[in-house]
Formats: sequence, C-alpha cells, structure tokens
Amino acid sequence: MTFRRFVPDLPSVDLPEGEWFELPRRGRTWLTDVPGPTPDAPTIVLLHAVGCTGQLTWFPSIPRLAERYRVITFDQRWHGRGITSERFLVSDCADDVAALVDHLGLDRPMVAGYSMGSVVAQRVWRQHPDAVGGLVLAASTAHFRTNGRERLFHAGMEIGMGLTATLSRSRTVNRASAAAVEAIDGDRSDTARWAMNQWRETSPWAIGQAVASLGRHHSTPWLGQIDVPTAVVVTTRDRVVPPERQRELAARIPGATVHEALCGHAGCVMEHQAFVPAFLEAVHATNARMRDRQLA
Repeated sequence: MTFRRFVPDLPSVDLPEGEWFELPRRGRTWLTDVPGPTPDAPTIVLLHAVGCTGQLTWFPSIPRLAERYRVITFDQRWHGRGITSERFLVSDCADDVAALVDHLGLDRPMVAGYSMGSVVAQRVWRQHPDAVGGLVLAASTAHFRTNGRERLFHAGMEIGMGLTATLSRSRTVNRASAAAVEAIDGDRSDTARWAMNQWRETSPWAIGQAVASLGRHHSTPWLGQIDVPTAVVVTTRDRVVPPERQRELAARIPGATVHEALCGHAGCVMEHQAFVPAFLEAVHATNARMRDRQLA
C-alpha cells in the first residue's frame, strides 16, 4: 500500500516560496508574498484553515490569483511556522492580520479566509474595520455549538486542551516542532509529499486549542453591520460547516454575493477543480465592487 493511494489529484503548479517575517512586538511567522502582474495590482490577504499553513490551504489558488492580484498569505499563530504565544485566541489572530497590513503598508486590501481563516477575517473587520476593503468568506459560519453534539465536542476540546496546554508549550515539544520544520524543507518536486509535510508542521495540541477557540466564535449579533463588499463561497457538500449555515451567514451580511463550490470542507485542496473557479469568481466580484466604491 503506497502513500499516493491516500492522496487526491493535486494541481501541478509551482509551489509558493516563503520567508521568515517579523511582526513588530508580535512575533515571527512564515510569509508568502507573490507579486501581481503590475506594481499597482490590488492585494488580497489569504487566511488559512485550521491545522494547515498558509501555503497548504492556498497553493492551488495562488497561481490563478497572481494573474490579477498581489497575493499574501502567512502562517497564523500556533500553525506551521506561525507566532508562538501562551494561548490561542481568534482575536489575537485578527490583530496579527491588522498588524501585517499596517507593517506592509497595504491600503485596505481584500481579506479572504477559508474555514478558520474566514472566522478570523470576520474578526479582522470587527476589530480593525479600517484595515479591510473587502471580504471573501469560504466554508464559513457565524457560530458553532448550534446543537448538543457540537456543544459537547467544543466543550471537550476546551477541557482537553486546558489539561495539555503545559505540554504543548513545553521546551521538548517546541524543539521537536522546530526539528520537523527543518527536516521537511527539502524536495519540493513531489507535491503530494510536500503537502503532507506542510500539514505535519502543526501539532495536534495546537489544532485542538484552535478548535476550542473557534467554538466560542459568535458573530451573528454584528454581521449586519459589515459595510465592505463581501462574498461568501458555499462549499455545498460540506459536512463540517453545513451549507445551510453558510447561506445563513451570507443572508445576514448586507449585499453579500453567494458563490457555490460543489465540494466538501477540504475542497480548497482536495477538490480544487471545483473550489478554485468559484473562489476566483467571488474574489473578482468583490474586487469589482471595491473598485466601484473607490471611483464613486
């Protein structure tokens, strides 16, 4: 039984490069900054899914996006080579995005997020509305814990991650994580193996902590106040965030456009053939509305 039997048909694209990037007074992360076709191309900041890295979530989309946009993504805290901190909070992730936008001198870019990244994108607008010109929310929701099963799951995560928090921050785990990162930076010609190694960069403890924090997310009371062009990409075969909940999110955001991708929750990579066209459509629609506002 070979490794490739478990791997989907991944796109044959040039894998994105990255570099260490210091966010003043916040920490160090891994940044990918792909220039657009012209120096004045609009910028899109991409926020990744839970348990992933910026490159892993978005590598199927980046080449197509770079045909029209400057594309920026980075590893969020506790993920991949992202910022380390005492605890994981979605609000801190939103502050990181705003700090990145400010440090790079970006003028209200479009912010797009997938799953966890879409929750962070919502919080960026809530906490730093002047840092966002438009939103694209994929596989997104306004809230979790909507039924007994979800409430039990997230509550269990909070308890379990509280018990393992000390271990997850221990020197031993940090050394092991650093060694893993150094070990997997080798051959990039094998996309499937590269993708698996990217996924392994985030520890199970970090994933659990992030999931527990996501369980406390609830943006329903203020979604109606979002005043920037917004698109929602509904993953129609999603078993993690039900499509009806994604459509409910869109209905609460004034003027949000809806774009359907016939894929499941991991569609950004596993079913990229279905996801990428829908995502591009959402990005282009949002960019057009942002441009119209600037010209008005």
